[in-house]
Amino acid sequence: MRQWTSRKIFQSIHGRNLVYNTCWEDPRLDRAALQIGDRDTIAMITSAGCNALDYLLDRPAAIHCVDVNPRQNALLELKLAGFRSLRYADYFCLFGRGYWHDFSARYPSDLRPFLSPASQSFWDQRTHWFTKPKRPFFFRGTTGNFARWMNVYMDRIARVRPYVQQLFELTSVAEQAELFDRELWPKVWRWGLRTAISRDTTLAMLGVPGPQRRQVEQSFPGGIAGFVEQSLRSVFAQRPLQDNYFWRVYLLGEYSSNCCPEYLREENFAAIADGLFERVQTHTMTMQQFLQSHQGEISRFVLLDHMDWLADVYPKQLVAEWQSIVDRASIEARLIWRSGGLHTDYLDQVSIRSECGERFPLMQLLRFDRELAASLHCHDRVATYASFYVASMAA
Repeated sequence: MRQWTSRKIFQSIHGRNLVYNTCWEDPRLDRAALQIGDRDTIAMITSAGCNALDYLLDRPAAIHCVDVNPRQNALLELKLAGFRSLRYADYFCLFGRGYWHDFSARYPSDLRPFLSPASQSFWDQRTHWFTKPKRPFFFRGTTGNFARWMNVYMDRIARVRPYVQQLFELTSVAEQAELFDRELWPKVWRWGLRTAISRDTTLAMLGVPGPQRRQVEQSFPGGIAGFVEQSLRSVFAQRPLQDNYFWRVYLLGEYSSNCCPEYLREENFAAIADGLFERVQTHTMTMQQFLQSHQGEISRFVLLDHMDWLADVYPKQLVAEWQSIVDRASIEARLIWRSGGLHTDYLDQVSIRSECGERFPLMQLLRFDRELAASLHCHDRVATYASFYVASMAA
């Protein structure tokens, strides 16, 4: 019954809302793992679209962004439209500050014409998301709503706002750790927050389904709360924060010009606006559906963490998706994905059908670079996934 309830809560939240207003995976790791070249075609899950724009800087031939949630693709379409018609300063207000006073006036003529009908319908009703300085875009959507509540908690209950501001101004990890342990941790990490963070509704808002919750609980003695505690300490007391734009945007409500995704830096904005953005296409469907309908080969796959959910709830769909990946992958294809668990074994159960109709284990086709994955994972600025995987198709 608990699993059924958890699944219904997750489906209800994801089926009606924009969930991710910014990507929560570190593209610095992705680009090092994928080794993107100018002949590569990438198939990836859209999320908020930030990382697709980051990958563009490696100038791949094409990027196909696939998501079953049309609102995620609507967000990426809005970002792509901005490259067509906006100056850098206006673009940074929109997606760097999350607030642009001219958005309502400029949206109809400068952005709307470049959106699909579905995305037009979505943004026509939400122009106010970018016009409220006290509640910018990064406090919208389900993850944004959670971030907003956390800021209210820090301001009015924990009362640690000055220390949060100071944390992002420090220049050494030792100073961060000292401030974190002395002023932030004992005031923020209270029983009420530990309890709230473990609830199904909270986790669904953050995009964590029930199966992934169970993977975390099996991997960490303290369950969700134990994993969150480890992650927070890793981010704020063990790694430099000066370029950690992931946590900055949710704790301070905006990026800065020196701490932001690569596509928001002025020199990179110019390169993307010069035509690179045209290499991105959005597809509102499952990854399996996209691959089965796509005619060309795919050389790079970015699968995020959705297999945690598929393996538990839709195991047949997981097998079908991998069949479509194998069928469409080029000989030199590279793949990356993440998991909430420290270890995963669900791919051990997947078998693939050959062109002759015979079935054989998927793991015979994959060559894992565990050393590279582990070394990159140690530098993950987000620190919200327990494990990271890098694989290529075995020759």
